[in-house]
Amino acid sequence: MQKQSISFEIIDSFGVLSESPKGWRKEVNLVSWNGGKPKYDIRDWAPDHSKMGRGITLSAQEMDALKKVLEEKI
Repeated sequence: MQKQSISFEIIDSFGVLSESPKGWRKEVNLVSWNGGKPKYDIRDWAPDHSKMGRGITLSAQEMDALKKVLEEKI
């Protein structure tokens, strides 16, 4: 099975949540994956953004729902 190439463009960066000793950073960004509609994205990135870890992508509606849930609990 051939490994598929994933393209991405970071449209906007919102901030860094944490950084590992090796320099990888857990970031919140708005990312377009494979030319698609940009989504909110939380994942680990290598210092130069050449590699990424597993993460989560959220639509604008899901991000609004997450924000409301957190505001109610924090």
